Amino acid sequence: MKHARALGLISGILLTGLCAVPAYAITLNGTIRDFCAPSISGSCTQLSDFEGAIPGLVTGMVGNTLNGSGLPTYVGGGSGATNAANFARWYTDSPGYNQSQAFSLTLTETFAGSGVWNYSNPSFFPIDGQLFGNQGRSHNYHFTLHLEGTTSFTAADSFNFTGDDDLWVFIDGKLALDLGGVHGALSQTITGQDLLDNLGLLADTNYTLDIFFAERHTTESNFNITTSFRVTPDTGVIPEPASALLLGGALIALARLRRRY
Repeated sequence: MKHARALGLISGILLTGLCAVPAYAITLNGTIRDFCAPSISGSCTQLSDFEGAIPGLVTGMVGNTLNGSGLPTYVGGGSGATNAANFARWYTDSPGYNQSQAFSLTLTETFAGSGVWNYSNPSFFPIDGQLFGNQGRSHNYHFTLHLEGTTSFTAADSFNFTGDDDLWVFIDGKLALDLGGVHGALSQTITGQDLLDNLGLLADTNYTLDIFFAERHTTESNFNITTSFRVTPDTGVIPEPASALLLGGALIALARLRRRY
């Protein structure tokens, strides 16, 4: 009877593992930088870009390719929202202007096997109480983010971002999505076909992925990604789902139990 009950329990674990596989998770790594705000006096210098002009959507602020340091280059526009000297500090460590720390963002598969990955946060304030701190406000509003990874795609795949403020996506060092400027939540979608036609990229080929984001005003902070592009972190390792570990353990236990009896 004990043997039968044990076999039944392990069989149930096997069925659960096969029938209820949870979604995978992909973690992109990068750097987040907090910028000084007017409420801090003496310890840092505020850039006019943060809590400054509100030009709305401004495309064409950055060049079409990343520079030799792997960063976007300011080329103009912005209606006074920034300038080349200020922008050069957005994604580099600049003592007296910003503080930085490592940051990770996790996308999850919408359901197991869907091939669609999502991160959605209508209140994206990941460094509340950290670095320069909230500076007397309800959130730490003024920051930039650079995420790095690898991606591949087919013509039918898509990448959508909805958020505020600036967002640029570079694939293979080439500008693929442009939502620059201080603005409310806006959306833009690029497809694999767009990349094939406009950037000369190839399907089913691994390319570098760089995502640059800036939150520049004390209002909302939305950050939403939905994509069917294959995305991996810099290490190229996608975490194993917990159910796969459970399933493997159950198979080992079942084999041992059968040998005992």
